[in-house]
Amino acid sequence: MRDRNSQAIVRRVVRIALIGLCIAAGASSVGAQGTTPSQPQMDIYGFVMLDTGIQFKQNHPDWFDTVRPTKLPSFEDEFGKDGHWFSGVRQSRFGVKSSVPTSDFGPLLTTFEFELFGTGVDAGQTTFRLRHAWGELGAIGAGQTWSPFMDPDVFPNTIEYWGPNGMVFFRNVQVRYTPIQGDRTLMFAIERPGASGDAGVLADRNELQNVKGRFPLPDFSGAYKYSGSKGYLKGAFLLGQMKWDDTLDDRFDLSGSATRWGINLSSNVKFGKDTLRLQYAFGEGIQNYMNDAPVDVGIKPNPGNAVTPILGVALPVQGLVAFFDHTWNEELTSSAGYSRLDIDNSEGQAPNAFKDGQYAVFNVLYTPVKDAMVGGEFQWGARENFSDGFTSNDYRLQVSFKYNFSYRLGGQ
Repeated sequence: MRDRNSQAIVRRVVRIALIGLCIAAGASSVGAQGTTPSQPQMDIYGFVMLDTGIQFKQNHPDWFDTVRPTKLPSFEDEFGKDGHWFSGVRQSRFGVKSSVPTSDFGPLLTTFEFELFGTGVDAGQTTFRLRHAWGELGAIGAGQTWSPFMDPDVFPNTIEYWGPNGMVFFRNVQVRYTPIQGDRTLMFAIERPGASGDAGVLADRNELQNVKGRFPLPDFSGAYKYSGSKGYLKGAFLLGQMKWDDTLDDRFDLSGSATRWGINLSSNVKFGKDTLRLQYAFGEGIQNYMNDAPVDVGIKPNPGNAVTPILGVALPVQGLVAFFDHTWNEELTSSAGYSRLDIDNSEGQAPNAFKDGQYAVFNVLYTPVKDAMVGGEFQWGARENFSDGFTSNDYRLQVSFKYNFSYRLGGQ
């Protein structure tokens, strides 16, 4: 009997605590997907999209329909000769969102969304790729969605899929707590960590083949956003740790660790129907969170140390985004802007390692009816190597056709 009473008290305490978190977050009135419906509601949405055009230069064939400076040639004619026609439907998307009222915690919100753009082992393929698998109840959310370190509203109204290379852009697995919601938003999250390394000029050495990376702790992120009638200001941070262990039993000890950290400052400024989108991000070892960046860790010599002759270091990085979205009238819009990503390479990286990337686009988009769009866009990307003096450029003209669909079940 005493055990049952104790369990009942614990359940009540947990329930009261969760209700308090929801009330603190304002979940009883407005959720992440809008005004709370009085009845369960489900939205089915997405679009079908065709991208086609001509590339005047060359890039890695797995990324034929994107502009990614990291995938441009690192030496002359690395990917063959210039000039390619490309077509694809990989941007096409399908999603489902739901909102279910609860008596104590506000709405239970879920999002399940995927597209057809293959990455990783499916790079270059038209295949299902998960974007969001997210659930949220009051102030607590869990699953995969935008990292708090990212600002998705910086992404401009463009049709090139990958977007500004210097933007923080990462959908990550996380548990998130949002104690303040509304015009002023505060959130914190623990996120799945990840990073990659570059062994540089020593990549073929057997000693380095047995160095294994690990992450003893999750990444910790947070953001604060202040919104007003003319736009908003947002500041975000990221903090994490990475380690690498030398598993080879020899005279060397190449184990090490590094702290990864980042700051992201972003804003949207409204000028009537027009929007200026700005972001500046910087840090060390945060390339995994950037939209188009190479490795997080490089190597450098450690002279005079016979046991640890080389060290791993978190590579400094900074990214810039500046875009302007303009509305000509109800049917015509344009977007133009520039982005850049810069890496401070380590001494041990190869001369043709990626150092700087640039990105710029200009478009004119026509929307004859609410859910149909056709547009043309000029795109430019550029790459600069670390120390061998090689640079490469990419120029494209792209035309896209986009057809949206949506349907609501239930709700008010």
